[in-house]
Amino acid sequence: MSDELFVLGLSHHTAKVEQRERLSTSIQSVGEELRRLLESEEIREAVLVSTCNRVELYALSSPAGVEKARSYLLNRGGDDLLPHLYEKRSRDAVHHTFRVASSLDSLVVGEPQILGQLKEAFDAATEVKAVGPFLSRLFTSGFAAAKRVRSETAIAEGTVSVSSIACELAEKIFGQLEGRRALLIGAGEMGESAAKTLAKTGASLVILNRSVERAEALARQIDGAGRSLDALVEELLKADVVISSAASHGYLLDEHLMRDVIRARRHRPLFLIDIAVPRNIDPRVGDYDGVFLYDVDDLKSVADENLAKRRRETLAAEKILEEEVESFLEWKRGLSVKPTIIALRSRFERIVRDELSRTLPRLSSVSEEDRKLLERMSASIVNKLLHPPLKELKDGAEDPALLEAVHRLFALQVEGNDEGEEDGESVSEPKKSGAFAALQRLRIASSEGDHG
Repeated sequence: MSDELFVLGLSHHTAKVEQRERLSTSIQSVGEELRRLLESEEIREAVLVSTCNRVELYALSSPAGVEKARSYLLNRGGDDLLPHLYEKRSRDAVHHTFRVASSLDSLVVGEPQILGQLKEAFDAATEVKAVGPFLSRLFTSGFAAAKRVRSETAIAEGTVSVSSIACELAEKIFGQLEGRRALLIGAGEMGESAAKTLAKTGASLVILNRSVERAEALARQIDGAGRSLDALVEELLKADVVISSAASHGYLLDEHLMRDVIRARRHRPLFLIDIAVPRNIDPRVGDYDGVFLYDVDDLKSVADENLAKRRRETLAAEKILEEEVESFLEWKRGLSVKPTIIALRSRFERIVRDELSRTLPRLSSVSEEDRKLLERMSASIVNKLLHPPLKELKDGAEDPALLEAVHRLFALQVEGNDEGEEDGESVSEPKKSGAFAALQRLRIASSEGDHG
């Protein structure tokens, strides 16, 4: 059985943050993960995407490769993740890829970050040679589809990022943030987006980061203050609201640290919004009096309100994606018949060359210019004769009986053919229900070509 495209993974649609974080991996580790996956000969090409809302494997593989990939993910995250994993194949997988790239499958529909994250994952896979011609075409087509969606619809208008939704939630909590002290932990892409949104609210903003230089550089852009993570406890004592988005594989705010902080704050209310995956804040902290903890999954209700305002734009975006998916599938169908098309065209061109080489020497009065005219005319005749059957081939590319009929009708020897026939002589008699009907279609198509 031939290789097939599949997508295997989990997302905010099927799994909670505590389940997603068990499969999450950093972009620096993606290459090593892919090397392990590709040790299985059944998986030909692969791209691994890990964001705060999804962990997905995109792969070209045999059916056995799908099972290998599923086992691999469950070994990493635990067998109890099985009910949360989804699998998409063929057309559904292409459609899903394009929806993800266009942010139609995101928690915050229209957010721009996912496209950058996909490109980063694609580059990481390319670097370790996990990407071949098929996934290369799939992802570049997905990126082009996303570009069309963003340029031809207003899907990105309004609040369109996880970090901006977090800031909106903070404003809902306080009524307004002007005059409040906001603490931002992490100065990466999401942190930068949150900082710029918070700056517009009038909040007094402090940014903490492992690299104090990065924190200070971002703080200068929004008239805030930048400090290192060493100041974490000091700043937690002063903050009204904390938004955390740091890359960390352990809790930065664990229950022991927060117990002392809450006691020192004399239980003054503290709002914590954790948008990192894996999470930065121990979920048990939310049980303390005076602490109100939200994670990335809690942002869904705010995101849904924003989506309702852009519903018409999502419908327009889906129509664009249908066009892009069909365009990709047309290319994919062409792959399966390409060897046959090459063989068919080569056979016709060889016949023309042979006939010209036999005839032209007998025509002593033919000038060089006339010779070229005859050659061009012959090539034109070939193109016109081949146009109908080639179109029929491309349109029926998924019909194996059609390929069998073409091989039989034109006595083709196709390189890489599973049957291994010699000039079509060893092809078995076609069944009337399949290959015979296809043969008739090709004969009709060929005769139509005679009339130009």
